[in-house]
Amino acid sequence: MAESGVSVGSESLQLYEAQFFGFTPETCTLRVRDAFRDSLNHILVAVESVFVKRLCPGQDPPAQLRLTARESTQKLRQFLQERFEIMFQRMKVMLMDRVLSIPHNVLLPDDQLHQEYPEGKEDLVKLQDSIAKLLQAYEAEVCAKQALLTELEEQKETQKQLDEVLRWIEELRLSWRREGMGNVRDSIRHMMETVGQLQDVVGKINKRNKGLDEV
Repeated sequence: MAESGVSVGSESLQLYEAQFFGFTPETCTLRVRDAFRDSLNHILVAVESVFVKRLCPGQDPPAQLRLTARESTQKLRQFLQERFEIMFQRMKVMLMDRVLSIPHNVLLPDDQLHQEYPEGKEDLVKLQDSIAKLLQAYEAEVCAKQALLTELEEQKETQKQLDEVLRWIEELRLSWRREGMGNVRDSIRHMMETVGQLQDVVGKINKRNKGLDEV
């Protein structure tokens, strides 16, 4: 390694480090953070499932319990991610400054041409801009992936609740058929009409009582 008066090594996106390690320090730290987020998501879902099963051993947990457990999991995930983000920023600075960096006075053998042809610096700036845009797109894609995973879990939970409602309706229909109570849909409609009539009667009684109180 030779000393150089041109400090190209640790600027901006640290292209010297990318040339030496085969990846940029920024990409490395982003992958560490993404790996933690994915692992945290899987672990919390597994822990949630265990807690729900322990609270309802040998039977299907009620929908309200699963909903409460999911809300608690999301709050815990947000809390842990916020705390990890603080620690990650400190860890990122340390890694990029002390581990994943090449000293300014070092010129890699493949980059000897930078000394002979300094006009290539404009191309370097353009390349840095392109890599910065790619990194932003990558981080946005990772965030979108995490959001889709969370939405998928919520959709699964909603589907379970819908399946339970359909199963309850089917059991109710079979029960009414065994008791000779006729069609479930007609019976429910008749019941709703009766409830509506009762509400009208109660409303009229309340109006009369109010009028008596005013007298």
